[in-house]
Amino acid sequence: MSTERNKPLSEIYISAFLIVLLAGIPTVEIIIRKLFGIGLKGGYDYTRHIVLWLTLLGASVNSFTDRHMKIEFCTKFLSDRGKKLAENLSLFIVVLVSGAFSVVSTVFLMMGFTSEDKVGILSQRLVTLILPVGFLLVIIREMQRKALSKGRIIALCAGIAAALWVSVSPLVNLICDIVGDVPSCFWTLSDYSVSSIAALKLPLLLLFIASGVLGAPIFAVLGGIAYMLITASGSYAEVSANEFYTMLIGNTVPAIPLFTLTGFILSESRAGDRLIRTFNAFFGWMPAGIIIATVIICAFFTVFTGASGVTILAIGGLLSAILEKNGIEERYRNGLLCSAGSIGLLFPPSLPMILYGIIAQLDIKAMFLGGIIPGLLLVLSLVITGFIYISKHPVKRVKSTAAECASSFAASFWEILLPFIIIFSYFSGLTTLVETGAVAVLYTMLVEFVIKRELHLKDMFTIARKSVPIIAGILIILGMAKVLSYYMIDEQIPQRFADWIGLHIHSKILFLFLLNIALLLVGCFMDIYSAIMVVVPLIIPLGEIFGIHPIHLGIIFLANLELGYITPPVGLNLFLASYRFNVPLEKMYRAVVPFFLIMLLTVFIITYVPGFTLLLAR
Repeated sequence: MSTERNKPLSEIYISAFLIVLLAGIPTVEIIIRKLFGIGLKGGYDYTRHIVLWLTLLGASVNSFTDRHMKIEFCTKFLSDRGKKLAENLSLFIVVLVSGAFSVVSTVFLMMGFTSEDKVGILSQRLVTLILPVGFLLVIIREMQRKALSKGRIIALCAGIAAALWVSVSPLVNLICDIVGDVPSCFWTLSDYSVSSIAALKLPLLLLFIASGVLGAPIFAVLGGIAYMLITASGSYAEVSANEFYTMLIGNTVPAIPLFTLTGFILSESRAGDRLIRTFNAFFGWMPAGIIIATVIICAFFTVFTGASGVTILAIGGLLSAILEKNGIEERYRNGLLCSAGSIGLLFPPSLPMILYGIIAQLDIKAMFLGGIIPGLLLVLSLVITGFIYISKHPVKRVKSTAAECASSFAASFWEILLPFIIIFSYFSGLTTLVETGAVAVLYTMLVEFVIKRELHLKDMFTIARKSVPIIAGILIILGMAKVLSYYMIDEQIPQRFADWIGLHIHSKILFLFLLNIALLLVGCFMDIYSAIMVVVPLIIPLGEIFGIHPIHLGIIFLANLELGYITPPVGLNLFLASYRFNVPLEKMYRAVVPFFLIMLLTVFIITYVPGFTLLLAR
């Protein structure tokens, strides 16, 4: 089935255009506002809805290319037959969830908007039509990904039937809204559908969890659990589409794809080479200088990509070769690069920090300031491992000269300037967060396309093709996690949990210790974006009970989730590093343990000494 005519090139081209448009509209907004004192009419709404389109078109691409974020650790232990069954179960879950969301999205846009509602000059119904169409595209591309064997056909048909069954209630509501009334048998069928979901709530919950462990996409698992719980509770299923939609058109959400795109433009150019040369020139003469340079470079890239795996995949091979050339043994360099791949999530403009600020309703500038010192401590912890290593293993030092320092700095000057431009633009109030993301994209394009001339406009297709799966993979999980978060808040689960903790745990020190352990486990099994959506509403009330400053609580959360990337046995970076460096997973576990322990100690210091976080945040 994977012939040329079936490749989802149309979605890629549209997504590439949308990404450029996403950066262009806020830039025009800045110019018009500065020149004429007015904003671009409808620009704000266009930008937010572009994110919606980008998410669903990208999700269809991920379905075709099998790039959805998933947990595949357990599948390696299955037989060939077991793997096929797991794949068919995954297809069933994706079709069920995507089909259900396509139906309720149709009901949502028909009942939630009128013909007079507009997005700029466009009909809001027309713009939001991408919701049901996008979920249908996900099913179509999932079908096209592999030949339809007998097992896949059964899974597909079962998924469609199940999607229609769980969507009976919203369909009846829509028909009733259009015609005014429906026969009583329709309501009976609707009630029976809802009651059957409620009766099967526990088995369905276990089915979704099992499918997630066996490799079903995370977005489908979260969406399925949320949809099932909302329907079983008696709430309108259409709420699922509404929450998904409102999450993706949030005020600052466009900053996520913009900063991610910035990181990909950098990784596709030779910016990594230039930065490595610069930091090698300035630090290479020092003991552990090449290790210091490696950690700083990883932090730089992770700040902009937001997904630490991108750093490992983009520049991990280059850094590994440089470390090997300088005499660093394989076990240490694999552990270092795996660990350094998540360093940077506490520095501005980190995407997880932006998202945490949105969900916790905190000042994002204060979050940025609060993360600087803890971020530096984590960087320092990896640097310390370098000094420990060289005390036992001789490492080559680079003979650097003033001329080489000046030459390398001049070569990478424009890339080094990028963080300062971002910080100045945002913290001075010159640009909003989304506009800052647009400035970062356009500045990076100016540097790499015009000044350095290492990339050409035709390369934007390649960059989009590589960035869209990551962007869409993150955003669709955020949307589904928001639906689950709605259910939890509606059922007052965070408050109940807080009340239980308040009754049984009275020591702040004990609470913080248990929080660290719990968040490490969360970081193992959940990606950081869905964890923010699902877990943050649970811990905020607990922080209030024990008098923990909201900014400090946020940094504790992010530091633990950052460490979760390398926590055995299922930390995401372990799998990516194993793949990138062609090292068995068992060896990666052994390589990363020393780095994990020293970073764990640092996380405890950040947790129990709030002054490191609050010194700048206040």
